[in-house]
Amino acid sequence: MVAESSPKRRTGGRSALVLTSIRNAVEELIAEKGSDAVTIPMVAERAGVNHSSVYRRWGDARTMINDLATYRLDPDRGLPDTGDLRADLTAWARELIAHYSVPVNAALLRGGAAAAGESESDCLRDRRAEAAEFAARPDSAFSGDDVIDKVVAPIIYRVIFLPWTLPEVDASAYVDELCARRPA
Repeated sequence: MVAESSPKRRTGGRSALVLTSIRNAVEELIAEKGSDAVTIPMVAERAGVNHSSVYRRWGDARTMINDLATYRLDPDRGLPDTGDLRADLTAWARELIAHYSVPVNAALLRGGAAAAGESESDCLRDRRAEAAEFAARPDSAFSGDDVIDKVVAPIIYRVIFLPWTLPEVDASAYVDELCARRPA
């Protein structure tokens, strides 16, 4: 008797193509119309998929935008780890600035934050986890919340309220201020 095996899940194929089409459609529509105007039927039409496929995965446009905002800055990428905490934090902050300097990425962040409402957005959850990783390093003298308050928050504030000033941001100044703080 031959043992039956469960079917293996495909990691690509049609599902990956559909997801890519949807992500591209969301990015294009946000760039054209802004995140508040994007609807699932608009996305489905642009992506060339049935709207029920989009609703089945996300349920509503806000959830979809929040999820895609998180996808854009991949939480599974490696963080800088050269052995120099200050240099690694600065490189990470520069990565955030470069990422959110792209208008569609900034729009996805704003849309994701709005979609989260009073809950923590997926994007913020991922940045908190990254901040906690930096704070857990042996040469750290600060908490993950300190990293959020001193490095991430000023960048995100500019992304949301003063996007035209983002190119002027000096990531090393934020990191220097963080590293200057010592526990009492």
